[in-house]
Amino acid sequence: MSLVETDWLEKNLNNVKIIDCSWHMPQTKRNGFEEYKIQHIPHAIFFDLDFNSKKNTELPHMLVEIDSWKEIVSKMGIKNNDKIIIYDNSDVASACRCWFNFIYFGHDSKLVHVLNGGLKKWIIENKKITKELPKIHLSNYNCLEKKELVKTKDLVDQNIKSQKFKIIDARSKERFEGKVPEPRKGLRSGNIKNSFCIPFNECLNENKTFKNKEELEDIFRSCLGNSSEKNIVFSCGSGVTACVLALAYSLINDKYQPCIYDGSWAEYGIV
Repeated sequence: MSLVETDWLEKNLNNVKIIDCSWHMPQTKRNGFEEYKIQHIPHAIFFDLDFNSKKNTELPHMLVEIDSWKEIVSKMGIKNNDKIIIYDNSDVASACRCWFNFIYFGHDSKLVHVLNGGLKKWIIENKKITKELPKIHLSNYNCLEKKELVKTKDLVDQNIKSQKFKIIDARSKERFEGKVPEPRKGLRSGNIKNSFCIPFNECLNENKTFKNKEELEDIFRSCLGNSSEKNIVFSCGSGVTACVLALAYSLINDKYQPCIYDGSWAEYGIV
């Protein structure tokens, strides 16, 4: 199971590595790290989604090279056998992107989890928060890149004819259908040919917890016709909310390995 509940984490604070991966859309004018310094779950380490992404590209949130990931995680003091709990305080469930990154770089998927409901639920339940920054002891993290979990633009283009996998877009219906302009400059409106749309928020309750298994099965079945499809690739605007759908689908199909189009519409929609 890719999720853990707040009560479980409260009892296991000292037995896991906790990551705060709060990332916010630019128009919100919120800063995840500044908010983290004010309050976070005890022992949590901050993961900066923008900083810990590929530097030599204009595309947002692209995966780094394997050596860079090894350095990033080693500086966080995380070891290969650590159980990791990731949370966020974001409207776009950004913890799911960090969850995907760890799985892509070979961390045992059974050891990587997202906190259901994130920091908001934790605070509502009056669980302990702190502004004390954790002491980090450097580790020597090793990586194993699972390149099959990411699709490139070339593979997406080839798939329009071959139809080897199905693409599901996590953006809103209005953006998917080209009825509203894209928030990023230089992008056309619309979608990848033959792709489907499930807005990521449809998989979440109002309190940002994930919907139950039966509800998620209905959502994916209404889109795909079944909930046992394995060849699915998720896309979105910049590779963040695609991972929300990937996690949601993993909750109803335990044989599914999360796979995303890393460039997403930020790359595909370039004019």
